[in-house]
This record gives sequence, C-alpha cells and structure tokens, in this order.
Amino acid sequence: MSYISERRLEERDRRRTEIVDAADALYAEAGWDTITMEQVARRARLSRALVYVYFKDKSDLHLALVERALNTLRTRFDSARTGRACGLDEIEAIGRAYVAFSHEMPHYYDACSRYQSHACGEECAAAAVPPNEAACMQAGHRVHETIVDSLNRGVEDGSVRADLGEPYVTALGLWAFTHGVIQIASSKRGQIEHEGIPVQQFIDHSFALVLGALRP
Repeated sequence: MSYISERRLEERDRRRTEIVDAADALYAEAGWDTITMEQVARRARLSRALVYVYFKDKSDLHLALVERALNTLRTRFDSARTGRACGLDEIEAIGRAYVAFSHEMPHYYDACSRYQSHACGEECAAAAVPPNEAACMQAGHRVHETIVDSLNRGVEDGSVRADLGEPYVTALGLWAFTHGVIQIASSKRGQIEHEGIPVQQFIDHSFALVLGALRP
C-alpha cells in the first residue's frame, strides 16, 4: 500500500470513528429514538452528506454502535472471569457482569437489545449480509465464544457437567436466560417488589437455579 493510500485509509477510519463517537454520546444523553443523522453530523462537526457516505441510514449507524457495545461487553466478560477458581465461577462472574453492564452502560445494553430483537432470516443464513451487520454477528460470536471457553474450562476442572452437549448451544442458552432475567428485573421491577420480593433476590435466585443446572 502506498503512503497516500495508507493516509487515506487512516483518514477514513478516523472520520468513521468520529461519527460513531458522536452517535454514542447522543445515544447516552437522549436515547436512540430521538437522535437524527443531522444531530450526529453536527456533533461530529461533519456535513450530513459525509455521514451518509459512511452509513447509509440510521439503522446502519446503529449497527456500528452495537458492534462497539458487544466488543465492550466481551472485554468486561474477560475481566470478570479473570482469576476465578473454576469454570463455573467464571460462568457466574460473566452472568453478573452482564447484569452490571445493563446498569452501568444502559445505552449499550439498549443497543444490544434492539439488535437482538432485529430479525435476520435467510439472508443471514446465506451469508449475504451487509458489512456492518456482519461485523455485529462476528462480535456477538466472540462474546459467546468467551462463555464457551469458560464452559470448557468448567468441564475440564469438574465444576460443570460434561453431559450438557454442544458448548456453543449451551452458551446461547445461558445468554438467553440471563438476558431474560435482566429484562424482567427491569420491566417488572414494580410488580416483583409489590409481591414482596426484592429484585436482587430475584436475580440471585435465578442465578442459583441455572448454576445448579450446570453443576455435575
């Protein structure tokens, strides 16, 4: 690659990052539904036309934020499981890190939730996926592989049952379970507490149930 081509690529990457940074900040401040591409352009100090060069529409820009959120989540998972005594402890730490992520980075959690409710049918199976969506799928796969790694460690050290089947499928099930617990704890907090159950007790009990199912 020539020096000029390298500089152009660096400039393109820098501008793309500036756009995503601007959308990230606006998302955290006001939520996704209120944001416009014009606001993103103003925050990034770029023309609206230039923003559309990098992202075809608001949904395409959202995918870039989802990729960033998933990469952040994977980093938090890795940090949470570091130094744990066994694989099962890593699994619990990952689950609790997901709960913390939803509280501490709510706009990233919201971005992931919106993406997870986004339908991706035959076009995904056929690998005819737009670049930003493909990047999200890859980032999500890496998040799940982190869980798989802890499951495999648990099987090896005896803290996780060896008869659970395909580890990646188990990882998907754990992700779905934890995501559901977070959603219910958030959306039904008032009803849960009205019934005399502290939300944290609900979360802890849910974790105890799933961890019990993983033990030998």
